[in-house]
Amino acid sequence: MATKKTDDVFSLAAFDPAKVSESFRDFAEKGAAQTKDAYAKLKTATEDATKVVEATLESAQAGTVELGLTAIDALRINAENSLSHMEALLGVKSVSELFELQTAFLRKQAEVVVEQAKTMQEATRKVAEKVAEPGKSAAEKALKTFKAA
Repeated sequence: MATKKTDDVFSLAAFDPAKVSESFRDFAEKGAAQTKDAYAKLKTATEDATKVVEATLESAQAGTVELGLTAIDALRINAENSLSHMEALLGVKSVSELFELQTAFLRKQAEVVVEQAKTMQEATRKVAEKVAEPGKSAAEKALKTFKAA
């Protein structure tokens, strides 16, 4: 005769609601803790990003003012040189003197323009570095955080 098995896998007797309830509670608590942790990290990242944007905008604004002042200075110098040249031209007594003055003025202006371009390029480079610095620092910090994790 065949004996009846009491340990049937599909038997309701093997089902313990207390164990299921405890497992579900543990799962829910772990999920809540992970959600809180993720929210805290997201909040910190958002605050850091806001600070980076603010610093970048401040640097850009200061840089724009600096570049504007550099351009105004260049325009002032060019205007003064042009006025001085016009005054010198008023005293010209011969055509050869006119060509000599004009050639000297053009040579001097070419040198001034090259120097102004170098100055503007250097100022632009410095502004770009200042504007990029907050973002660069934030990216390096983020990379260190991910490497540590």
